[in-house]
Formats: sequence, C-alpha cells, structure tokens
Amino acid sequence: MNDEVLANYCKALAHPIRVRIVKILLDEKKCITGDLCNRLPVAQSTVSQHLKILRENGLICGEIDGPRRSYCIIPEALSELQDLINKL
Repeated sequence: MNDEVLANYCKALAHPIRVRIVKILLDEKKCITGDLCNRLPVAQSTVSQHLKILRENGLICGEIDGPRRSYCIIPEALSELQDLINKL
C-alpha cells in the first residue's frame, strides 16, 4: 500500500510545472487559480490540468470562494511523502 501511495505522490510531482505550483503554494499558503496562472508560463487550461492532477493525488486541496477557487497544500500529505521517501 505504501508503494502505491508513494508512486501516486511521485506521479503528481512528475512535471516541472506541478513542482513549481507546490513551491508557490508552500510560499503563499493559499493561492487562487488566477494568481497561479499569472506566475506560470503556461495557459490557464494547462494550470487547471496540473492542479487537477495534484488534487487527485492528494497533495493539494481546493476551496470554492465565490467565482474563484483557491488552493493550498495538504500538510499531512507532504509529511507522508517525506516519510515514504526517507524509508526508501
């Protein structure tokens, strides 16, 4: 089971844009999609796809705030990822 969890986290981080999104969210604590789009060199639709992958693999969560969606890191997931990597 831990191997599958680790593989899913690694899949989520397997693209440089997704790594950058995680770094931004770690710095900002919470960020709306539009702000992420302004900070990344890709289209809004591409950012949305990357956010979806990070969300589906349990690294981030999104919250609807009126017409916008804000995202943040799930700290427990990052801690689990770190523990799993340390056990390799």
